[in-house]
Amino acid sequence: MCFMTCIGLAVIPDSSLGYEHDYMQESEGDRYCFIAEWYDPHAAFIRRYQFMYYSKDGTCEMFDIKNHRMFLKKTKLDNVKVEDLYIGNTVNILSRQMNFVDYGDEFTKNRLTHKTERTLGMIKPDAVPKMGQILDLIYSKGFMITRLKMCQLNRNEAFQFYQEHQGKPFLDALLNFVTRGPVIAFEIMGESVIQKWRDLLGPTDSAQARQDAPNSIRSRFGKDKTENACHGSDSTASAIRELEFFFPSSGPSRQNTAKFTDCTCCVIKPHAVKAGQAGKIIQAIAEAGFEISMLEMFHMEKANAEEFYEVYKSVVQEYGAMVSELTSGPSIAMEIRAQNAPQAFREMVGPADPEIARHLRPRTLRALFGADKVRNSVHCTDLPEDGLLEDEYFFKILGC
Repeated sequence: MCFMTCIGLAVIPDSSLGYEHDYMQESEGDRYCFIAEWYDPHAAFIRRYQFMYYSKDGTCEMFDIKNHRMFLKKTKLDNVKVEDLYIGNTVNILSRQMNFVDYGDEFTKNRLTHKTERTLGMIKPDAVPKMGQILDLIYSKGFMITRLKMCQLNRNEAFQFYQEHQGKPFLDALLNFVTRGPVIAFEIMGESVIQKWRDLLGPTDSAQARQDAPNSIRSRFGKDKTENACHGSDSTASAIRELEFFFPSSGPSRQNTAKFTDCTCCVIKPHAVKAGQAGKIIQAIAEAGFEISMLEMFHMEKANAEEFYEVYKSVVQEYGAMVSELTSGPSIAMEIRAQNAPQAFREMVGPADPEIARHLRPRTLRALFGADKVRNSVHCTDLPEDGLLEDEYFFKILGC
């Protein structure tokens, strides 16, 4: 067996790594292999590695493809789990952001492909006010959200999205409804996720859902056949087309909904997203009376995280750890709007240290969801004059 890399790179046989062909013996557990890329800022060069993960003991190895040598000997990495192993994900390894771009062997591809099926979910305009509850339900059912964005569709875009309904009598009403306010599109990944997501949605008619599937999303949050809270792709082909519609591999993305007025910035940090707390945090913000006028999931590059946190560089000793946390997985940035938004929202977020927050202000976000001064659940804008700047950084620069 060979590890195949992309065009222009050598094909490196197993023997060059010193492995036997029976490495998949049950006593050793499974070994998964991916091709990982890391951008070396000093050399301005993308370096490629073979990344191996051993499920029995959670250890990892890396082999430098270009230089034909071991880069990392078998090492236990607590921040890497089996669920992190999918194409498109980014993990921090020895302070380097590694992006998985391909499978490294046929075993890994065959073993994991069915576990990384992807589909589109969409919260429709009628249910956007309940987005926190819906996202919390999705996370609580074990679904993994890998991309997420609030956007506004115009009528032509909505017609393109619902093209399979062309000629049907309900199309006009559907287009009017889906364009009357923002929608939230997200990619869900998992084993048999297309069917599992549709099962969680329930019947198209919300009234029927309340009879046949009372715990489903449409039963709990839908109104009728059109205003039925959420959408889900009905097949693999539809999922591919609909994901490309909202998250295009090239070309401009859908119009975001940021308003850039009376605003401040909130970022749900990766540890809270990984823990499935994003829905609860969003729900708490909405229930406190704040408007969430834009949100998007980001996988922050180290250079971007350093730039975003630059004001803290010589001020707080946790700066390096803050950068590492922000680049350790997906985060969710939000534009928060209210009168005197920066100050009002900071009051809700609470002290930077969750332990202090739990003693002094136990109902704040950091008291409820934070772990320590670095993993304190959310970032919020410190200075009133920076609220607009931070929103623009995410939604005009990074999200453009």
